[in-house]
Amino acid sequence: MASKQLSLTDTLLNSPTISRIRRNHALEHAALHILAQRYPGKPMAGHSNPGGFWILGDIPTEAVWSAVESALARLRAGEKHLALHPNCGTNIVVAGVAAGLSASLAMLGSGNRRRDKLERLPLALSLATFGLVAAQPLGTAIQARVTTCAEPGELRIVDVIPRDGGRLKAHRVVTEG
Repeated sequence: MASKQLSLTDTLLNSPTISRIRRNHALEHAALHILAQRYPGKPMAGHSNPGGFWILGDIPTEAVWSAVESALARLRAGEKHLALHPNCGTNIVVAGVAAGLSASLAMLGSGNRRRDKLERLPLALSLATFGLVAAQPLGTAIQARVTTCAEPGELRIVDVIPRDGGRLKAHRVVTEG
C-alpha cells in the first residue's frame, strides 16, 4: 500500500494557524454574501485572521450575528461557493501582479531610449489587459485552493463584538476551533 505524501504546500496550508485563517476567511466571505443579499447596495468589507474576522460596514449587530450563523450552517451543509467572493483581496492582488508582469514583459528589450519605450506602450497596455482578463479565473482558483477553506470543521462562533469608530462601523467576529 502506497503512503500518501503531503506536499510542502499542503503541509503549510494545513498548519493550525494558516488553516484557521483560511476557514475564517471562508466564513467571512459567506457572511458577506448573506449580508449583501439582506442589505443590497450597502458598502461592506472584511478582513480575516486566526482569531476570527472583521466585518466593516454600518450593519446592525443582530444582523451580523444572524448572517455569520447562517453562513456557518450553509458552509457545513456544503455550499462551498459561498467561500469565494468576487471582491476578495486575493483577486485584486492576482490582477495587479498579472497586469504588472504582463506590462513589464512588453517592455523587455526596449532599451533606454524614450522613443523605444513609447513605441512599446500599446503592446504593454494590451498585455496588461490580457493579464487582467486571465487573472479573473486565476484569482478565484487561488481563493478556492489557497486563501480560503470552505470546510469549517470544528470552527465555531464565540462572539460578535460591535466597534464604533465614528464614521467607521465594524464588528469583530471571534471564532475558535
